[in-house]
Amino acid sequence: MTATLNRPAPAGAPAARGDRRAPLAVLLVGTAVLHLWGLDANGWANSYYAAAVQAMSQDWTAFLFGSLDSGNAITVDKPPASLWAMALSARIFGFSTWSMLVPQALMGVGSVALLHAAVRRVAGSGAALVAGAVLALTPVAVLMFRFNNPDALLVLLMVGAAYAVVRAVERAGTRWLVLAGVLVGFAFLTKMLQGFLVLPAFVLVYLVAAPTGLGRRLWQLLLAGLAVVVSAGWWIALVELWPADSRPYIGGSQTNSALELALGYNGLGRILGGSGNPGGGTGGGFGGTVGLTRLFGPNFGGQISWLLPAALALLLAGLWLTRRAPRTDPLRASLLLWGGWTVVTGLVFSFMEGTIHEYYSVALAPGIAALVGVGGHVLWRRRATWGGRAALAVVTAGTAAWAWVLLGRSPEFLPWLRWVVVGLAVVAVAVLLLGRAGRRAGVVAVLVVALTGLAGPAAYAVQTVATAHTGSIVLAGPTVEGGTGFPGGDLPAGGFPGGDADGRGLPGGGTPPAGFPGGTVPTGAPPDGGAVRSGAGPGGTGPGAAADADPALVALLQAAGTRWAAATVGAQGAAGLELSSGTAVMAIGGFTGSDPSPTLAQFQARVAAGEVRYFIGSTEGGFGRGDSEIAAWVAATATATTVGGQTVYDLTG
Repeated sequence: MTATLNRPAPAGAPAARGDRRAPLAVLLVGTAVLHLWGLDANGWANSYYAAAVQAMSQDWTAFLFGSLDSGNAITVDKPPASLWAMALSARIFGFSTWSMLVPQALMGVGSVALLHAAVRRVAGSGAALVAGAVLALTPVAVLMFRFNNPDALLVLLMVGAAYAVVRAVERAGTRWLVLAGVLVGFAFLTKMLQGFLVLPAFVLVYLVAAPTGLGRRLWQLLLAGLAVVVSAGWWIALVELWPADSRPYIGGSQTNSALELALGYNGLGRILGGSGNPGGGTGGGFGGTVGLTRLFGPNFGGQISWLLPAALALLLAGLWLTRRAPRTDPLRASLLLWGGWTVVTGLVFSFMEGTIHEYYSVALAPGIAALVGVGGHVLWRRRATWGGRAALAVVTAGTAAWAWVLLGRSPEFLPWLRWVVVGLAVVAVAVLLLGRAGRRAGVVAVLVVALTGLAGPAAYAVQTVATAHTGSIVLAGPTVEGGTGFPGGDLPAGGFPGGDADGRGLPGGGTPPAGFPGGTVPTGAPPDGGAVRSGAGPGGTGPGAAADADPALVALLQAAGTRWAAATVGAQGAAGLELSSGTAVMAIGGFTGSDPSPTLAQFQARVAAGEVRYFIGSTEGGFGRGDSEIAAWVAATATATTVGGQTVYDLTG
């Protein structure tokens, strides 16, 4: 196993080393430019995670557990793996937008490189370049690799695990298979059960295609499963065994348990709904209506599905054309690997009843990209036959037709592009059907087909780069007609977890905390008639978009001199205050405001010990959670003043 990532693919003729590396270098440099260009325009991106990165760069306990504040009151509602990378960068280079977001951008470059390497080993350099370009230009991938959500590291780890499986299948390599298990385990520590969606495909392809006996395949898979358990479980075990009174509360759980967080709020709750997960259901809301068409609807379509129909068609065609190949055939194994990834993940996303956001679909991007590369390669090898050329023409025409539909959903965005795609498709189909199978005709056909498939997503990707994105609910590309969701659209039925039934409230039905611009949450249809707006501009919209605190309030917090400069209900307001002041602010109730931490008795003890100086109310005179016992106790025992437009209670009395 001494071959490098640039080893010549067995399916293609060896090329000179320089000839192989130059196109890959162009691809990776182009990906880096796309991800890094104007990166600081996104500011703190999702302020919820940005505040945690700041806290983790200030305190090692916060680093270990993923605390939202350096005083270690409560963690974010995800495991901390993705935050570790950003926090380490912040410790080395100082906490800033660039030190936080550059690691995410580099993860995108790494994902493209690993996908290229995995596809090249079975289908050659041409297919690998196509796959890498598709991943690099997928709009939701461009969005997430320029953002501080956990999805960037999740994709990198899953693609790395897939590459390790490809290497393991080649020679039944135990070490490569165990490495795949380790990477999947760390994917769990990035976004919990979503990291396991690729496991069925990995197990299937190894059982089917590894060149060794069935008994050895089974025990190798058991070893890899053990690697998954160890690499995913060590942090869970650490949290469960650590004395609860000397670590932060585990945000998102109701029992201060990382295991409950994994199986409930971030596990079955996402699939079945409940456990703090408001879902789309049959009525829409976050992510659109549940069902097979969800990924093709207005919410998800322009994010991920440009080449999804083509990928599925190429999967079926490739499996049919390789049906008589030996059991260990690498092309069929690759189709099973990436096809299983795409089908399982796509079905789960389509039928999830709990919370699902459009940016989750970035997990589909590597599978789609690899299927386009590998499946296209399998079909391209049959281009000398009429049937092969006809199949390629049908896939190309279908891709163009679907691009026409997607571009039509944003009619004000480059209206001429639809006609360009149609024109390219006509040329591509003509070249495929009428052209000869020679090298020159082949190069022309490949270029025109690639332009047909990538023109739409590339335009969306460039628009995404040119638009500032902040908040916890962000979308790639331009405004899309007919969508539902937030920002720009209605809140889901029932609002946020624990909110008012009419969808207008925040957790507990109260008024918004300080982190929302102007202290309000957009409700009802937007001015453009219910369109989903992709990304917020400066200041952001929706939860997770930090608003700069008033200088007088910032000065007050910085002079507090206590473990927590202040406390406020909900993580959104706390995050904005932390980022503005650089101090620790206790987020009562965590992300949704509904976590049972701290209790009234615990908060009273912190105040009595002189650990919390101020309590910050909302700009509208409420507390963000009207039924809060803590809010009632503060109002009854402390005197309110107004600082920088905020209601502030001094708790030292």
